[in-house]
Amino acid sequence: MSSRLPFVLLLLTPAVALAGMPSFLLTDVASQRFQAISFFLALFLVVTLAVRALWNRLGRDVPKLPKLGFGAALALVFLWGLGFQLVLSMIAGGRELMTPGAWDKQGVTYKLKESALPSEKELVLQARRQRLEELRVALWAYAAGHGGDFPPSDFAPGVPEERWKVLGSSGLHFVYVSGYKADAPATPLAYEPGLFGRERWVLFTDGDIRQLPVESIHTALAGGTP
Repeated sequence: MSSRLPFVLLLLTPAVALAGMPSFLLTDVASQRFQAISFFLALFLVVTLAVRALWNRLGRDVPKLPKLGFGAALALVFLWGLGFQLVLSMIAGGRELMTPGAWDKQGVTYKLKESALPSEKELVLQARRQRLEELRVALWAYAAGHGGDFPPSDFAPGVPEERWKVLGSSGLHFVYVSGYKADAPATPLAYEPGLFGRERWVLFTDGDIRQLPVESIHTALAGGTP
């Protein structure tokens, strides 16, 4: 017994790794994938055993049902999985067809595209245009009750003063050009003042609203093409 003691102590003593010895380790991504696959296989086997047990338990009350072995249960669960995958793929494909361009494909699945929110500058630009659209509604309503004529000035009764004011707290009015009729050939009827810089929203007598540089507005007022 005493002669075997050194050999037993040698086996129980942890070995010291020497520098330069090879070490085989998985990367983080590979390790995560290996764990996911292992979990899936374990879950697949558990479901197979559960299906086999439930089937055979049901066979006690229904003698006509054949007894289900492990291999048959494994094949049955696999076929069910394929069926569910087919149904989910059809649902994803149908969703893409009903909303084309709204989904990005990522692997075998689809993810809803993230729509970029408009910038503050774009929101202000659209709000400025909205004020001119509100003025257009008021002017055309006035013209409908006055034989197609627009108001003689931006202080004439019949159009609320609030409709003449531009966006913001400045209290400034749109620059209004009187003497025109509704739906006449395109001529600037009202446009933003210099508060908004060189590019301004313009309302034309044909109802169109466009953004033009101030030079083009003056050209159009002089009878030229904007």
